[in-house]
Amino acid sequence: MEGDYLIVNKKILPDYLEKVIETRELLSSHEAATVTEAVRKTGISRNTYYKYRDYVFRPQDSQSERKAILSMLLKHEAGSLSTVLQQLSSANASVITISQSAPVSGKATVAISLDITRLNETMESLLKQLKSLPAVSSVHLDTIE
Repeated sequence: MEGDYLIVNKKILPDYLEKVIETRELLSSHEAATVTEAVRKTGISRNTYYKYRDYVFRPQDSQSERKAILSMLLKHEAGSLSTVLQQLSSANASVITISQSAPVSGKATVAISLDITRLNETMESLLKQLKSLPAVSSVHLDTIE
């Protein structure tokens, strides 16, 4: 995972990357209720925000905990959630909370918050693996910090 990242001085990066972080912070602190409102405050386009939001972060203390929240649509079949949890475990992601809705039309919505401090692969790779599971109809990375 470390091979996927660089540490660079923000002076050499385009200003909009810092504004992507500011937009995400406005949303997470509830200073902006919608992405449209947040990007209007920071002066970037929605497209720019969505394009870079999962790739630009402020540096953190290496001892701090990193978290991610995923939302999924799972088929209502025996073992669906168990298969997802096994995949998360094999990636060394630790489940913090799980919230599952009652199945409707054979599918259930699941929100999972994860500690990804010790993740042994990239988030992109993990999402791709989860999407490839037969029980998973869709996966979305809601937030990462």
